[in-house]
Amino acid sequence: MNIFVQALTLQGRQVCLVPLQKAHHDELCEAVRDGELWNHWYTAIPHPEAMQAEIERRLRLQTEGSMCPFTVIEPASGRAVGMTTYMHIDATHRRVEIGSTWYRQSVQRTALNTEAKRLLLAHAFEQLDCIAVEFRTHLFNQQSRRAIERLGAKLDGVLRSHQINPHPLAAGALRDTCVYSIIAGEWPNVKAHLDHQLSRVRT
Repeated sequence: MNIFVQALTLQGRQVCLVPLQKAHHDELCEAVRDGELWNHWYTAIPHPEAMQAEIERRLRLQTEGSMCPFTVIEPASGRAVGMTTYMHIDATHRRVEIGSTWYRQSVQRTALNTEAKRLLLAHAFEQLDCIAVEFRTHLFNQQSRRAIERLGAKLDGVLRSHQINPHPLAAGALRDTCVYSIIAGEWPNVKAHLDHQLSRVRT
């Protein structure tokens, strides 16, 4: 089996990443309603009515070998608070993108995201032996860009007019995509940086 898409659980103190399941549907619908996240025109976050289709899409991509999807669990409450994935998996060249990530508004800008990325990066570089891990976001998604940069990722460039934005508020506008990456040689310093950030979190 392709180990890049093998279902697994990544456990931390602030967050637990578990294999996405259809049974997570109701909690994910509740989570996405916190902040009405689907209204952000520069993101592609599912509306509650589209959550089942989104779960099925991610699981289908896992079967096809291009995605490994997770449900983000908050250990303190035991509830699902978002989704994240390894996506655009290139097992031959040992590259993945961490993306299609969203969290309910109440846990945004907390240690949960930092630790989730720490867990995903560690597995990618230390178990999957990745050469590079990518992050992509909309040029106008300043919150996402700042969060990616705080991880220690570097901007590779901007793909101009990269995609047609399907969001109703964007009216078919073209998306400029910022591409960031962390390469294997940078992982030791990034790991130390993230561990330092997490050590300052009060539990």
